[in-house]
Amino acid sequence: MKPAAPRASGDLAPWLGSQLTRLRGSQAHALLLSGPSGLGQYELALALARSWLCHAPTDQGACGQCASCHAIDVRTHADLCVLLPETLSLALDWPLDEKTQSELDSKKRKPSKEIKVEAVRELVGFTQLTGSGSAAKVVLVYPAERLNAIAANALLKTLEEPVGQTRFVLATQAADQLLPTIRSRCQTHAMTWPAFEDALNWLLEQSAGGPADEREYLRVLLHAAGGRPADVLQGLQGTDARQAAERWRALPKAVVRGDVAALANWSASQVIDALQKLCHDVWLQRVGAEPRFFPVQDLPPGGAGQGSAQRRLYALGQWSRDLANSARHAEHPYSPGLMLEALVSRAQQALRAS
Repeated sequence: MKPAAPRASGDLAPWLGSQLTRLRGSQAHALLLSGPSGLGQYELALALARSWLCHAPTDQGACGQCASCHAIDVRTHADLCVLLPETLSLALDWPLDEKTQSELDSKKRKPSKEIKVEAVRELVGFTQLTGSGSAAKVVLVYPAERLNAIAANALLKTLEEPVGQTRFVLATQAADQLLPTIRSRCQTHAMTWPAFEDALNWLLEQSAGGPADEREYLRVLLHAAGGRPADVLQGLQGTDARQAAERWRALPKAVVRGDVAALANWSASQVIDALQKLCHDVWLQRVGAEPRFFPVQDLPPGGAGQGSAQRRLYALGQWSRDLANSARHAEHPYSPGLMLEALVSRAQQALRAS
C-alpha cells in the first residue's frame, strides 16, 4: 500500500494527530519514530516535517495552505530531503535523481529495496547548502532499518553534528535492526497503538459508502492485522472488505485441506505471515486461550487425536520454527510456486499432527 501523504494535520488519524501535537514541541534535533508496521510511522514523520517547515503552523501542525505545504504536496520542497528505498520512492511519488531514474527507465537494473550510501552522501551535501528561506532544513528517513551498513555508518556523523538548523525524523518498523549508535543519537518515540474500536471507526470512515455490514468485515480484517489499521488498508488494495474478510476466514480450513489456491497471488512474505498467525492462534486454542487473529469458530478443531497434548504442542512449536526459518528467505525464494506448495504442505502436516 502507498502510505497516505497527509495534506494537513486534520487528515491524520486521531491517534496520529495527538502524537503530532506532542512531538512538535520536542527540542531534539533527531526523532526516531519506532513501532511495528501499520501504526502510521511514515504519515506521522511527514506530518512532522510539514509542520517544521510550514510558514504558518498551528498548535495541531501544518496549515496545509502555504507555499511550503504546497511544495511538499508536489514533492519539490528545497529544504526537505526524503530518504527512501528506490522501490518506495516510486510507490510514493518522490522523485529520484536523474542518473537513477535513467538506469531504471532503461531497465539496466531493478529499483533497490535498500537505502544506499549514495543517497546518504547526497543528504550530507543537502545539509551543507544554504536554505531556501525556511526556518530549518528537514531530513526524513523511512524505513530507517533499510539503511544498509555502509549507508548507516555514513549517516552517523551528520546525525551527531548536523549543520545549521537541520532536523531529522527517522521512522522504523524494526528498531532492533538499526545501529545502536544511530538509536543513541535520536530521541525515541514509541508509536501509540490505537484502541481497537477507535481504529475500527476510523477504518469505517475511510470506506464511506460501503455496504451496511462493512463494519463486521473490517472487524475481521482488523483482528487479522493484529489491530494495526494501516495494514488493513494495505490488504484492501484491489479488493473489497467482504471479499478479503471471507478469504481470511476460510484460510485455516483450506490449509488443513492442503488447498494451495487459498493463498494464490500472495507474496512469500504474506503467506508466511498468514501461516505464522494461524500457528499462533491454533497454539492459543489448544491451551484454552482466546485466539488473536482468527475467529475461534474458523480454526480447525483440536479433536482427541493420537499422542499426548505435549506432543501436539511440540508439533506446533516445530512448525513455528520452520516458518521463522522460511521468513529469512522470503524476499528471494528460489521458486515461489514450489515454496508456496512446500509451506502449505508443511502447515497441513503440522495442523493434522496437532
